[in-house]
Amino acid sequence: MLAIKRFAWLLLFALTATCGWAQTLLPPVNEPPPSITFPAIRESRLDDVSRVFSVRFPSPVTTEVVENNTVGVRCYVPAQATGPVPVVLILHYWGAKDLRIEEGIAIQLNELGIGAALISLPYHLERRPPNTVSGALAVRPDPSALREMMTQSVLDIRRTVDFLLTRPEFDGTKIGISGISLGSIVASLTYAVDSRIRSACFTLGGIDLAKLIWTSSRITTERDVLRRKGYTEAKLRDELASVEPGLYLPQRKTGAAFVIQARYDTVVPQVCSQELIDALPNPQILQIDTGHYGGALVQRRLTREMVTFFSREFSGQLYRAPKGILTPTIRIGAGVFSPKGFDAAVGLDLIRSRHGSPFLSLLITPREPRLYLGLPLTVNLSVGAYLSAARVGIGLLWSIVL
Repeated sequence: MLAIKRFAWLLLFALTATCGWAQTLLPPVNEPPPSITFPAIRESRLDDVSRVFSVRFPSPVTTEVVENNTVGVRCYVPAQATGPVPVVLILHYWGAKDLRIEEGIAIQLNELGIGAALISLPYHLERRPPNTVSGALAVRPDPSALREMMTQSVLDIRRTVDFLLTRPEFDGTKIGISGISLGSIVASLTYAVDSRIRSACFTLGGIDLAKLIWTSSRITTERDVLRRKGYTEAKLRDELASVEPGLYLPQRKTGAAFVIQARYDTVVPQVCSQELIDALPNPQILQIDTGHYGGALVQRRLTREMVTFFSREFSGQLYRAPKGILTPTIRIGAGVFSPKGFDAAVGLDLIRSRHGSPFLSLLITPREPRLYLGLPLTVNLSVGAYLSAARVGIGLLWSIVL
């Protein structure tokens, strides 16, 4: 039956391609891509920690961008491994210009005897067309393009799993996946539909794609274009249903998951990361007191927790996430402060609380340092009182938390 389904999809795509319809018809993400024969690997590095090799193969989805139709995978194997090792697929964030963060994670996994596979997502890095920025075409104000990007991402990863299963270096019964931001969103959909992936770490990701697009502080331009085209959040949700992780995750009854979310995230709003948590069976959760980008301030600690999670999971031990880690909450913004007027400000929160509750921040402004006690009016806007060496006053502060 599976062979018949695959043949039917291949035949459908062959017919529609000749009629110019291939861009509108996509294979379902919950069906495996057609099998292929993988090319030979290319060795690229060997040191005391890691043996590295790479492979390139065709994407299961063909797009108009030629460079985007080939998937590049770089594999890291512990140099001292004497047999098959567990392996983690590592997905990067939106707009990644290199894979230094992911390579660092891979090396730390290798140090614990775990392999890693780094994948370039669609329209990123070597998959972008000439004279474009990495990731510029990945998130466009077009539901069909968003469906294509998510479908291609998932099927590329599923084909990568097919490749890993052909390699004697890796233990096919111990496969994990990890992603950051966009990589986390893609990872959640892949984890939902591919039972071969046993464990997952989701960092700064979420589900409910329509809500995320409609509320994210990072997708304002694309959202405005969608509004002008007549889209609402509900209409967009209908358009993206075939690639919505939340529709597939309830089918996932087994597996281990670890979620890292940011309390003040406005890029992937906390409501979306909470929906991801609610859709997973018994996930471990680590919440950091930053916005979307503040995780970079504690990147080393987060990486250590991530690799510890996979190490414990693959060895059959129980991983428990820490209740919290010491993380600075840094604000960047500007405000109007009586009686001095407008000032730019950078702040460090001394007393932190949840959204909607007062916070105390030490603000550094061009004129003077100030202690600011603010009451949020919106996610970014607060009203409050300040104390400086010279005066007490009131202020209105617009800020984002890194």
